Amino acid sequence: MLLTQVGTRGCIRAVSTALRHSPRVVSRDCRITVACSGKHTMAAKTVLIVYAHQSPTSFNSAAHKVAEEALKEQGCKVLVSDLYAMDFQASATRKDISGDLKEPENFKYGDEAMAAWQEGRLSKDITEEQHKVEEAELIIFQFPLYWFSVPAIMKGWMDRVLSQGFAFSLQYMYDNGIFKDKKAVLSITTGAMESMFFSDGISGDINVTLWPLQNGVLHFCGFQVLQPQIFWSIAHTPPNIRTVLLDAWRARLKGIWEEKPLSFASCALFDLSFQGGFRLTSEAKEKLNVAPYGITTGQHMGKPLPPNNQTKSENEAAKKISDILT
Repeated sequence: MLLTQVGTRGCIRAVSTALRHSPRVVSRDCRITVACSGKHTMAAKTVLIVYAHQSPTSFNSAAHKVAEEALKEQGCKVLVSDLYAMDFQASATRKDISGDLKEPENFKYGDEAMAAWQEGRLSKDITEEQHKVEEAELIIFQFPLYWFSVPAIMKGWMDRVLSQGFAFSLQYMYDNGIFKDKKAVLSITTGAMESMFFSDGISGDINVTLWPLQNGVLHFCGFQVLQPQIFWSIAHTPPNIRTVLLDAWRARLKGIWEEKPLSFASCALFDLSFQGGFRLTSEAKEKLNVAPYGITTGQHMGKPLPPNNQTKSENEAAKKISDILT
């Protein structure tokens, strides 16, 4: 069966969906992991920690080790991708693809990577990470905030591992995304104090900072995005307070499987056609006219941003929008 797909830059192409159900792909989906137990018996759980920090003595290292220990104590299988230790390649290049190119005269990384994924021609370092993603039911991204985003090595992981076909397509994105049954959470350290990221702070609203990562990467691929774990101004935090913060992170992980995800706009609210421009339907706009603020940080409709949209999974703004739409 052929489905039309669109890349991140809007180019349209047709691709067979048969490979998503091929033995190569299905065999990955059938991995057995050890049981993960919390307050009650749960199904098998596997967690992937994608970690990016250069120093094993850093707070980021301590946070990832606390997560690994806490989840193993629950009985989870924990996979760790220590990107700097792995010397993970950050640049998406021709070297990621073995064999002949589809268009050698005009190299398009997205198209060629998708074809290579379908045909099993992606480089070993990419496919190994993709296997981990397929196996994991929760992915924790542990990193220091670099220039209001992830470090380059983690951005490279996202660029190369979350490739088209494997992680997203036009038919499978956002709340209908390929990874809609998986959870993801950002665990971040900052150099700045929290107030600098208030809506009136010098760095601007943290909800705006988080939107490209949480909506544009994770939710785009279908992940249920849990509220971020933010460790503010760690460089200026004394050791005793750092211990308190790590204990709180450990405590949160005990109930992380029961957490509700952040609120995003459902695909059902949009006209998902090229003619409609993938914009909110007239019916949705009419209902939302009475809303005191936008649906999300991104779909604000020229109104005030909904408070805590990208930082709190349960908030009054999300409830009001939900009530208006139902």
